Amino acid sequence: MSQENHVESLKRKHEALDRQVEEMQASPATDSLDLQSVKRRKLELKDQISRSTQ
Repeated sequence: MSQENHVESLKRKHEALDRQVEEMQASPATDSLDLQSVKRRKLELKDQISRSTQ
């Protein structure tokens, strides 16, 4: 997989997690630990994207 494809894949995963966070925040039944875990994963992906594009 080329570097460009890898970054695009990471961006798609990040966007999917962003949508998941929005859905979780809209639901009153969301467990705060689950939400925190998804947000942490989203931040990890953002860091990977940043490192890959430097």
